[in-house]
Amino acid sequence: MLNKVLIANRGEIALRILRACKELGIKTVAVHSTADKDLMHLSLADESVCIGPAPGALSYLNIPAIISAAEVTGANGIHPGYGFLAENADFAEQVENSGFAFIGPNAETIRLMGDKVCAKEAMIKAGVPTVPGSDGPLPEDEETALALGRKVGYPVIIKAAAGGGGRGMRVVYKEEDLISSAKLTRTEAEAAFGNGMVYLEKFLMNPRHVEVQVLSDGQGHAVHLGDRDCSLQRRHQKVLEEAPAPFIDPKSREEVLKRCVDACIDINYRGAGTFEFLYEDGNFYFIEMNTRVQVEHPVTEMVTGIDIVKEMLSIASGNPLSFTQDDVVIRGHALECRINAEDPKTFMPCPGKVTHFHAPGGNGVRVDSHLYSGYTVPPNYDSLIGKLITYGKDREEALARMRNALEEVVVDGIKTNIPLHRDLVVDAGFCKGGINIHYLEKKLGMDKH
Repeated sequence: MLNKVLIANRGEIALRILRACKELGIKTVAVHSTADKDLMHLSLADESVCIGPAPGALSYLNIPAIISAAEVTGANGIHPGYGFLAENADFAEQVENSGFAFIGPNAETIRLMGDKVCAKEAMIKAGVPTVPGSDGPLPEDEETALALGRKVGYPVIIKAAAGGGGRGMRVVYKEEDLISSAKLTRTEAEAAFGNGMVYLEKFLMNPRHVEVQVLSDGQGHAVHLGDRDCSLQRRHQKVLEEAPAPFIDPKSREEVLKRCVDACIDINYRGAGTFEFLYEDGNFYFIEMNTRVQVEHPVTEMVTGIDIVKEMLSIASGNPLSFTQDDVVIRGHALECRINAEDPKTFMPCPGKVTHFHAPGGNGVRVDSHLYSGYTVPPNYDSLIGKLITYGKDREEALARMRNALEEVVVDGIKTNIPLHRDLVVDAGFCKGGINIHYLEKKLGMDKH
């Protein structure tokens, strides 16, 4: 059983993991960079260790420093959170080779899902629906590649096998651009990810982004916790999420949820994970699997009543899942607004001192944030400073509570994207539900499609 966990992350997710550990009676070790000496969770952890200067490569991405911190504090488990090293197979491998429990999947699974080509092949084998495409690397032979493009039908999208977060992708609208686009994407992928492999898929014009949350214990048991809609995006980065996804064909939903559970058992998955899909015209198309806890996990927790982080800790302790699929009941609706320290018009990061912070309250309101009055948001990291989550008996009530919460929340001293969220939750298209992934960029005048 885990008795002391090192939290290899920062900000709101580090605080979220710490709270789950405390509820389970697990001692905690907080690690931090020199820029993060004032993070809230440091004062709440049993121990804290500075692991290096502000640049991520010298601290939160410094594998030897993190493992050394675990050794000197006597931790027996390491939780990576999200971002940084969360989906780094080498890190997971080194953690377990050093005698610690990695609170997530094993390195082999992370590698499998981190390579988009191999992941797609595994999903096809498991019966998970995928986007029509190359079903493997895009052939470098030009005639073969052109024939494939004609078979799939334009537009197509070329993606780096090792890409993610919207990087390493290029849309091709006509055949004469395919070969040059493939070469350019290979070159960029090699430079960015150290892996020049690319693959080709049909480019869906107006899809939604719908994802399925799973938990699996690596002992032959897996469950799904329903789905989420994450279609409100800007430059492939999610802005607002909700659960369950509205206006999904019930038969398609039931089938894809079952397929995701079967896939977890097929690949012997361990921990929390998310299958991400494009959804269009009643059909699901797998795009990738995230082998970690998601930023948007709270909306699923709100509609299921299941603590995903505590279940991750239990699974990493060697326990089987504490519940079955029959125990999972989706009730009501939940929304999450990602609050970023950024200019709401230009989206430029706005670090600085928070002179006053007031969190909203009331029925069905949850705030996941490491902010406090007097805290200085550093310029070194992602601009996410908190998440505002509301729950209601239905989507309308969750929306009404989110509108109230966004009016109540106060973050003074820095600019945030709260004004954008206040606009979104009264937007007629969003309030109706079922918007596609291009909706926000069209609204902001950024759309190129």
